Amino acid sequence: MRAAAFKADQADAAQVDKLVKTVASHFGRLDILVNNAGVFVTGGVADGNVAAFDRQFAINVGGVAAAVRAAAPLLAEGGRIISIGSGTGSQSPWPGIADYSATKAAVAAYTRGWSRDLGPKGITVNVIEPGPIDTDMNPADGDFSAMQKAGTALGRYGRP
Repeated sequence: MRAAAFKADQADAAQVDKLVKTVASHFGRLDILVNNAGVFVTGGVADGNVAAFDRQFAINVGGVAAAVRAAAPLLAEGGRIISIGSGTGSQSPWPGIADYSATKAAVAAYTRGWSRDLGPKGITVNVIEPGPIDTDMNPADGDFSAMQKAGTALGRYGRP
């Protein structure tokens, strides 16, 4: 088995396109794309942090779309595209996460459309929408953990 690391700014569609093509060239083909890069920025409707809003959408939606568009022509029958969404893509259960929720809702909507576009070619497209997971970005003992745990059926965070 071979492995390699590649770097790109997920907010820059041109870098994402180049990344996907470089990986396919390096390994001789592309079998699967996993969209896992993302950022979580909080802020209320009146906060007005346009730069944070734009960057969050660029990474969480634009980067995913760019990766899928680059990967689609490279994937053969049996190929897979998996995007990591969020349970907040279908709801905004707490104040200050509307923008983040909207990015994840967009990924879910895109996934439904892409599955229709690519299904006839034998390419499966799915989104995974987990609840809170204990990561560096969202630790189980973080500022928002009690609220997130209360919103889960098991009352706890998931583990990576």
